[in-house]
Amino acid sequence: MSKPSILVARAIFPEVLQSLAQVFEVESNQADEVWSAAELTRRMQGKVGALTTGSERIDAALLQANPQLRIVANMAVGFNNFDVPAMTAAGVLASNTPDVLTETTADFGFALLMATARRVTESEHYLRAGLWTKWSYDMFAGSEVHGSTIGIIGMGRIGQGIARRAAHGFGMKVIYHNRSRLSAESESQCKAMYVGKEELLKTADHVMLVVPYSAESHHTIGAAELALMKPSATLVNIARGGIVDDAALAVALREKRIAAAGLDVFEGEPKVHPDLLTVPNVVLTPHIASSSIPTRLAMANLAADNLISFFAEGKPLTPLNTVVA
Repeated sequence: MSKPSILVARAIFPEVLQSLAQVFEVESNQADEVWSAAELTRRMQGKVGALTTGSERIDAALLQANPQLRIVANMAVGFNNFDVPAMTAAGVLASNTPDVLTETTADFGFALLMATARRVTESEHYLRAGLWTKWSYDMFAGSEVHGSTIGIIGMGRIGQGIARRAAHGFGMKVIYHNRSRLSAESESQCKAMYVGKEELLKTADHVMLVVPYSAESHHTIGAAELALMKPSATLVNIARGGIVDDAALAVALREKRIAAAGLDVFEGEPKVHPDLLTVPNVVLTPHIASSSIPTRLAMANLAADNLISFFAEGKPLTPLNTVVA
């Protein structure tokens, strides 16, 4: 009996690929090429399943060209590369990898906050350039983190993880804004208080973005929102590119309307708005918030297990469009 044929669209851990090969005929991409939409569509020909990352767009055109496709497993918790309604209409299951990256991503969010508040990148560049010749009382003096107020926009699993670190580890006051308010028990565990978005922006010393990307959340932070923030405040985005208007942020940073920003995600990534590369008061990282080896391996394994479970038992472990399942 022949094995189902699947596509693994980007390079993954060899041991995960070996596990998949026991169950499927696998076309892999260990060269880690980033395929065009046309090439991805061509590679999908004859495949009943696929393991993708955020760089592969699954849309109506691809689905129409590949009517045999039954499931696409994303190796990410975010899935804005999926047109889920189109997938549902085509009877194609979508899955992601929630939970396994929560704590690592929250760790990184806090690391990026610390680096931003304490001007780590600026000071390292200064040192490497050989400019450090003496001590001075205000050399790279940054913002306090402990005891300050953090405002979290998006209070899902990762947002709550950041809130716990802030409240219990750094004695921070935690305020948050979300589409829906948390339960009283969850608020108590995070020591978090629900506020309106405008109040959060005006009040917080540090604003952390952890909201999923959607048409509604596009440019959640633009020029108007940045104008509400304190001149001493910092902004950290570990959510998705497009949540922040990067061009407006670059202007606000250059004009010192806010103190600093830390960005792990960007509009149009891997391209970065050129103006962000010219301002010193921003920490930039290449979408690595979940990038610890144990977590990335867990993500790859869960994506693989979603494919295996679907073909063995008829449903993946973490489906997004359960109406298809």
